[in-house]
Amino acid sequence: MEKDKKKPLFIHQPEYPGGPKALSAFIQEHLRYPAAALEAGAEGTVIVEYDIDYQGKVVATRVLQGVGSGCDEEACRVVRLLKFDVPKNRGVRVLFHKKAHIKFKKPAPLKTQPTPSTSFQVNYTVSPAKDETPAEAAQQKPVYTYTIQL
Repeated sequence: MEKDKKKPLFIHQPEYPGGPKALSAFIQEHLRYPAAALEAGAEGTVIVEYDIDYQGKVVATRVLQGVGSGCDEEACRVVRLLKFDVPKNRGVRVLFHKKAHIKFKKPAPLKTQPTPSTSFQVNYTVSPAKDETPAEAAQQKPVYTYTIQL
């Protein structure tokens, strides 16, 4: 009876540091919804195929399925920022091909809260001079009121 042997993995695939969850978090962190897509209300999933060289850099991107309105270009820009860990492949320089599904969903409108308003009131009165009588001071006494709103 022959023993089943595992075939050795000849070519090791590149991996994103931190795994798939870290890859998704990186894409969501750096993804910016294009202004043209926001105006047009474009939503959907962009499928990008990209090539990873033997150093772990993304060298080429191609859009397989696009949304338009600038979403395709934004997806390619974010994918080009990726850097992978590629283990040594027995001295062979391999070009790897992978796909990414990047979802564009129109952001929810921000709820505008009223800005808090604070006001200060300062009253300024002039005190009478020493040689004036109280009746003369009452006639010339200016009162200033300042209102400051922040």
